[in-house]
Amino acid sequence: MQQDLHRQLIEGLADVPRIGSVTKIESIPGYAVLDADGNVVAPVAPYLLGLVLDDNRPLTAKSYAYDLLRWFRVLLHLDIDWDRATEAEATAMVGWLRVAPNPQRRRRSPHSPPAGSVNPRTGKRYLKAGYAPSTINHCLTVVSSFYVYHRHYSRGPLVNPVPESAAMRRAMANKAPDSPISPFRRARLRQKVPKNAPRSIPDSLWDEFFEAMTCERDQAAVLLYVSSGARASELLGVRPCDVDWAKQLFWVVTKGTDDLEQVPASPQALIVLAAYLDTIGLPPADQPIMRTRRGPDRPLTYWAMRRVIQRANGKLGTNWSLHDLRHTAAERMANDPNLTLAQVRAILRHTDLATTGRYLNERVEDLFDALQAHYNRPRVRRTFAPGYDPEDMKAVFGG
Repeated sequence: MQQDLHRQLIEGLADVPRIGSVTKIESIPGYAVLDADGNVVAPVAPYLLGLVLDDNRPLTAKSYAYDLLRWFRVLLHLDIDWDRATEAEATAMVGWLRVAPNPQRRRRSPHSPPAGSVNPRTGKRYLKAGYAPSTINHCLTVVSSFYVYHRHYSRGPLVNPVPESAAMRRAMANKAPDSPISPFRRARLRQKVPKNAPRSIPDSLWDEFFEAMTCERDQAAVLLYVSSGARASELLGVRPCDVDWAKQLFWVVTKGTDDLEQVPASPQALIVLAAYLDTIGLPPADQPIMRTRRGPDRPLTYWAMRRVIQRANGKLGTNWSLHDLRHTAAERMANDPNLTLAQVRAILRHTDLATTGRYLNERVEDLFDALQAHYNRPRVRRTFAPGYDPEDMKAVFGG
């Protein structure tokens, strides 16, 4: 009977009931996993607390909580106690995630493009309906670390239900941040993650995208993103005291840290930002400068800024994302002959130089003029010096 339940999940013949939830709490670690009755799942609470005490960000605890919620839903469906789980349950979870629809990617409009199709204007693929391979791998990593934590305290099964890769441990041991990673074989159940080149907005489509921004706030935000390379959440947290108008830069809290770091801004972006602040008035020194336009005055959230990009996509028939603005900044800087790759890395605050090097590429849409010249170039015909008979040359060398 147990084998039948496992097989049904793997083959997509059954679905895991979406019971339980992740909720925000006032105490550390900030988030908790609740079961179907609204009670805190006891084994998860100390693990999430340990994450925060190990100096991880609160949003890391939130992300890990959702992965563990998926795991405990699978165990409940299979009627397996968490401390009796084996590799069979991890296999069933992976099989379910490979075939189950992701509720975050549900398309409500019947006119939405098919999931996984390619947008003809941008060349970007729409998200597929299911869980991405990277999401499955992240879930496996979280479940594995959950059992490593409890095994440290002599709780749970003796064998981690998630297979480990000894080759990966050897490849990552004593690795310097700037050194390349030695190739290693994936552990069992780990998914192959495609290495797609980052997509940026080409210059030929930039003007229409910028014109789709209908107010000074949106124009200022887009120009700041594309001139600084700041991440979405970083820029939305900038306060009036964080802007250095004279030096044409501003300070952001770098993702994953509490560190304030400088990022540049173009003169055009600062001019539009100044016009926007003149219109709305300067917010309090401890409040973000990007504000909502409707309803009570409050900071602009990530989801609201994301909706700005979605409305522009609806007008243009594109599928750009908010993070594509950072890709655009990186691609422009990396391919500027007056900037070195090390300088671009410092501006973008990449840990690994190889990450910055990904933006050194040529795109087909940017090579239109060169390709047209190539296609229209006359075909080269072979000729022979006077005195040579073409038939003799054909007999000797073939033709």
